[in-house]
Amino acid sequence: MRLDTLSALNAERAARRAALIVTDPEDGGQRLVRAAAIDVDPLAPLLRERLRTGKSGLGEGPDGRSVFVAVHAPPVRLVVIGAVHISQALVPLAAQLDLDLTVIDPRSAFASPERFPGVRLIAAWPDEALRDIGPLDAYTAVAALTHDPKIDDPALIAALRADCAYIGALGSRKTHARRAERLREAGFDEAAIGRIHAPIGLDIGAVSPAEIALSILAQLVATLRKDRLKGRDAADAGR
Repeated sequence: MRLDTLSALNAERAARRAALIVTDPEDGGQRLVRAAAIDVDPLAPLLRERLRTGKSGLGEGPDGRSVFVAVHAPPVRLVVIGAVHISQALVPLAAQLDLDLTVIDPRSAFASPERFPGVRLIAAWPDEALRDIGPLDAYTAVAALTHDPKIDDPALIAALRADCAYIGALGSRKTHARRAERLREAGFDEAAIGRIHAPIGLDIGAVSPAEIALSILAQLVATLRKDRLKGRDAADAGR
């Protein structure tokens, strides 16, 4: 890889933006395609599909020539608000999906290493904790699970402002209606509030914490696969 291509790729990685390296197997030529530039690229359909699946591999361009597309996407961070039973059930499942998991809860009785061994655990209010873990972005998922507006709402507000890849919140439809009213008062419109998956998780009739955790992660994966390219990297590029 040429030094200028590597430097550009490293810059995208540092900014937690996706990029693709397109290689011509015949002559070894390479070029970098930033996610924000995919729509104007002659290989746009192929590049969109590769980034959607997150898998590198050979493909065919519009001229019939083979190219190798290497996908470089940031690891997805899952930030869970609330060190509750559902969060405990999420831990092994998130590890299987290679999610970078962080659990945040100011209640030290819940946010204890004994309950969450080996997990990045922050026993602080979300406003403080989210500053510590770095900026939320289009490759961050936020799941608010405490049922406590004092804890959940600040995290949801931060996630909406950051245009996170996935935002979900535990609670009934009545609970979410009250939440939506608070978010309107905070200045969010219906389109923004509509990005919150609430009640959280796919409707699979989940009852136990493990079943609810499964439904949340299934919904997260479905959202990432469908929405990853809907303008979020383009918005970042324009800032």
